[in-house]
Amino acid sequence: MTDDRVTPLRDRMSAALMSSMKARDPVAIAALRSALARVANAEAVPIDTTPRAGALHEAPVGAGAADAPRRELTEADVRAVVEAEVAEHERSARHLADAGRPEDAARVTAEASVLRSLLAE
Repeated sequence: MTDDRVTPLRDRMSAALMSSMKARDPVAIAALRSALARVANAEAVPIDTTPRAGALHEAPVGAGAADAPRRELTEADVRAVVEAEVAEHERSARHLADAGRPEDAARVTAEASVLRSLLAE
């Protein structure tokens, strides 16, 4: 019997980060940390900055009271965030190459490749 379940992209990125840290692979570590942070930022709920009378008095008190609500991203949402991260890395690599910084362009291209390989799984 085969297992038809697919490991979510976020879980694969977290596992790859741990492996990369053990292997001391700075390129993969940078790419995965950046992508995981971008996913975490996408989960943030926009803050209502409209001032309200009595808001301080209504503020919750206690452990965890300041925790912000989070959105739950679908697998497609996570994939879209990581694809955007890959596209941003590719744009950055082109700009770095055009600016005469081939070593930096190669590093950023390698970071994009790490993320692209996870998208292909």
